[in-house]
Amino acid sequence: MLREHEIEIRVRYQETDGQARLHHANYLTYFEMGRTELLRAAGYTYRQIEEEGWMLVVSEISCKYFLPADYDDLLRIRTSVVEARGARVVNKYEVFRGDELLAEGRSVVACINRQGRVTRLPKSLLLEGDAPAS
Repeated sequence: MLREHEIEIRVRYQETDGQARLHHANYLTYFEMGRTELLRAAGYTYRQIEEEGWMLVVSEISCKYFLPADYDDLLRIRTSVVEARGARVVNKYEVFRGDELLAEGRSVVACINRQGRVTRLPKSLLLEGDAPAS
């Protein structure tokens, strides 16, 4: 599994509040985009994972805001896999405008089967060194 990936996003007008600032809730959407594109860069898609019988669901998410982002800013979202073992993946997110850190976040994503029961991650989603002992 890939450990880190970056994407760029330009803040769209409809994502802003009355002060033309990026609305706080949209950071979570950007985190989701980062996770999705990290998977894609590693050679997987959520569609493919679900077709194989697994679903990845957010069980925890948080965000710390340091500086505001404004309409039309070009942002860089860095998504890192902190841990991928057992039934969960822990991700870290950093949102930059140039070299300025605007926000950082963390999520825990749980792997479940089609019946909604927690299940181990597929081996393809484990980080090297995080694979279960055989």
